[in-house]
Amino acid sequence: MEQKIKCLGGIILKIIETERLYLRELEMDDQMELSKVLSDPVSMQYYSNSFNQEEVKNWIKWNMKNYKQEKHGLWAVILKEGDTFIGDCGITMQNIDDERLPEIGFHIIKEYWNKGYATEAAFACKEYAFNILGYPKIFSYTTLQNIPSQKVAAKIGMETYKFFEKNGEQQIVQVTYENKV
Repeated sequence: MEQKIKCLGGIILKIIETERLYLRELEMDDQMELSKVLSDPVSMQYYSNSFNQEEVKNWIKWNMKNYKQEKHGLWAVILKEGDTFIGDCGITMQNIDDERLPEIGFHIIKEYWNKGYATEAAFACKEYAFNILGYPKIFSYTTLQNIPSQKVAAKIGMETYKFFEKNGEQQIVQVTYENKV
């Protein structure tokens, strides 16, 4: 499933490819483009705050560490048409109600919302979690107010699993299972 692609800095692995997108590892050169979503108050309205440049850099470093330790993380989402960076999506290990679980997460730059890109990338990550990583189930969680992310989770076959509190806010956890038809 992984294929090598050339870039100016060397060779990057294309982790997942869909009809309109490909996902590859984030690199430090992505900081400016990634900050278009992580530093945007509207895009980050369901987080406690949007990120400053140092936090964006640390986000990339955290994912690079995850690639080594977990063999997955949040990957750069690239629109094939124009080779355009539009956000991140992938699988990270999250503490969900005191359990360490694989979770699909994504952040898409505002101008690319409502075009199906988050759903397309999340669905591909779900398939990767089952078929490549061998997880029997995969989760997603968000604040109760984050209806758009909950809708993406539902579109890829997830259903409500449970609720828990994190940082003083109610969270909804959604799940799907590998053998779900």
